[in-house]
Amino acid sequence: ANGRAVYQNIKNAIKFLLSGNAAGILCVLFCSIAGLAQPFTTVQLLFINLLTDSLPALAIAMEPGNRDLLGQKPRDSRESLLTKDFLRDVGLQGVLIAIATMGAFFFGLQTSPEVACTMSFATLVFCELTRAFAVRSEHHSIFKIGIFSNSMMNKAFAVGLILQLAVLLIPPLQEVFDVTNLNATEWAVVIVLAFVPLITSEIYK
Repeated sequence: ANGRAVYQNIKNAIKFLLSGNAAGILCVLFCSIAGLAQPFTTVQLLFINLLTDSLPALAIAMEPGNRDLLGQKPRDSRESLLTKDFLRDVGLQGVLIAIATMGAFFFGLQTSPEVACTMSFATLVFCELTRAFAVRSEHHSIFKIGIFSNSMMNKAFAVGLILQLAVLLIPPLQEVFDVTNLNATEWAVVIVLAFVPLITSEIYK
């Protein structure tokens, strides 16, 4: 059981990282082809990869084992991690996150490229932080496994949320990360879109 749990957790963590990175690549690629302003700066991408993606991924890898794993068929030892189902899930999640992120970007673009960049950056980070709770289990709802049953995930979410809010709200950090202040409507759009991947994932399960 422990071996299956470790394998499943590593698989989920890799899926989480790959789908998040795929979303970022899709957003940058789309804006480059369309001749639009870039949705993220270099320092923002570093922040996403080093902090807000890595912390939840580590927490996913430490998810407590589920008893249902014992009822599953033994895995073929020759089977690759990158199965068709795995790659399909990565692609679908990546596209969904990218759509939510670009939705925020285009909303902000009505005001300015700076607001658009800030909104897309904030949306992608919040998407990753909320979505991490759903990625903990491949088949079960977060309500079944327990929203707060993984203490490491709770800590990772709290740290990531605090860091992101600090970047978005503290003037010296705003300059470092090339973000600008958002108004109430823009914040509302970011928050709503941030939950789209999580809600969609839960419905899909």
